Order: sequence, then structure tokens, then C-alpha cells
Amino acid sequence: MPKKRENRGRRKGDKGHVGTIMCDNCGARVPEDKAICVTRTYSPVDAALANELEKKGAIITRYPVTKCYCVNCAVHYGLIKIRAEDERKSRARIY
Repeated sequence: MPKKRENRGRRKGDKGHVGTIMCDNCGARVPEDKAICVTRTYSPVDAALANELEKKGAIITRYPVTKCYCVNCAVHYGLIKIRAEDERKSRARIY
């Protein structure tokens, strides 16, 4: 039976067993190499207030927040797209 993807949908390669993490949206347990992780900056200060404070010379710290999603949640949030079969073979990632 032919394989749908060369890497079987994972970034494991020849590692053997990898641990699992929990999806931050639905709580599903997903292998670490299969999860789609997104890092975004988070600022505890409101954006409008932060702009005013930065104009006056204040330094507003922004924190990187990494969230990991299962494939279903990543498709639902639009982080990854469902591609046609001939597009799946290409190496270019679509974000």
C-alpha cells in the first residue's frame, strides 16, 4: 500500500520513540514531532496604552508564548492548510 507522505506526517526521522505533549486547545495527546507549535509574543499591557507609553520612552516587555496544537486544531485555526495530493509532495510549507 502506498504511503500518503514520505515522512508519515512526522519529523521523527530515525529517532525511535518520542514523547507526547498535550494540545493546548483540545487536550489531545500528540507526539512531539507531529504537533504544530506556534510562538507568538504576548504583552500584558493593552496595545493602545503600550503605544502611548512607548512614545514617552517607556520599555514594554513582550513575552514569547509557545502553544502546540494537534493537526485537527491547527487546521481549524488556519495555522496549516489542507493541500491537494500533488501539492503534498512539495517541500514548501504553507503558513
